[in-house]
Amino acid sequence: MALTPYVLNNGEGEALWFFGTLLLIKATSEQTGGRFCLCEQRGRRGMATPLHRQPADDETFVVLEGQLHVFLGDEPPILAGPGATAYFPAGAPHAFAVASEEARWLDLTTANHEAFFRAAGSPAPERSLPPDAP
Repeated sequence: MALTPYVLNNGEGEALWFFGTLLLIKATSEQTGGRFCLCEQRGRRGMATPLHRQPADDETFVVLEGQLHVFLGDEPPILAGPGATAYFPAGAPHAFAVASEEARWLDLTTANHEAFFRAAGSPAPERSLPPDAP
């Protein structure tokens, strides 16, 4: 299967409202031949995930703007600001919370995780943070 190069500019990509974030899919697993999925997420202070693990999915965050508290198992939270990278190998317990007014980060993950984003999210009617997210 021949893959096609492309460019997406700032703010472009399929938009989903997912777990209190605006999620823009920048590279789908279909576009990358199943190698990975790349998303950009934006969230506001208070958006947080519970401690969880993905049994088969690695996940890597790169913070672009703002700050995230990153939780690695039972360790104290780590404050991750612009330029920080957080890697969560498959099976590793982790969580994160937006620590600044707003934050923007990249999420590099698997095709399987992309399917979860689509199943648990909903098409964003506008490219803004969802109102009063859970």
